Amino acid sequence: MNIDRVNSILNNKEKCNVFYNNRVVWIQGVNDNIAKVGFVDNFEEKDVLIDDLYE
Repeated sequence: MNIDRVNSILNNKEKCNVFYNNRVVWIQGVNDNIAKVGFVDNFEEKDVLIDDLYE
């Protein structure tokens, strides 16, 4: 994924399925090329490279 798409998702009211390592996540915020994500299947949070996210 690229930064423009991440920003589009963050500014969009619609639900978008975003994945990291085959797990659904929500994007909480971005800083340069790092996104803070939360995993939908538990309460885990993680900082990941934007390039590692996909739809």
